[in-house]
Amino acid sequence: QVQLVESGGGLVQAGGSLRLSCAASGRTFSSYAMGWFRQAPGKEREIVARISWNGGSTSYVDSVKGRFTISRDNAKNTVYLQMNSLKPEDTAVYYCNTDPPRGVYWGQGTQVTASS
Repeated sequence: QVQLVESGGGLVQAGGSLRLSCAASGRTFSSYAMGWFRQAPGKEREIVARISWNGGSTSYVDSVKGRFTISRDNAKNTVYLQMNSLKPEDTAVYYCNTDPPRGVYWGQGTQVTASS
């Protein structure tokens, strides 16, 4: 069974940091571009960061540029999202998936809450 399992979320004060992890099992994702997505209450899911298959290229939505860093370790089949200077508007459930995303790979996500 192919799974992407997100972890590392939590409750932090505004200005704090969290590091999210996305561990893949059931197959290797090393040849796929990957992304981190988030969905806040009442809003559509959006992609916040993407990374090429080998980590050589990354891009971010404007609202997180300079604060979030996406990385990957293909040997561990894991993708990371380092989030610094968190703001209340970053509060959401965070998911990882391939880029573009595939429906069968959506996991449970991990809740990130930045309190003001």
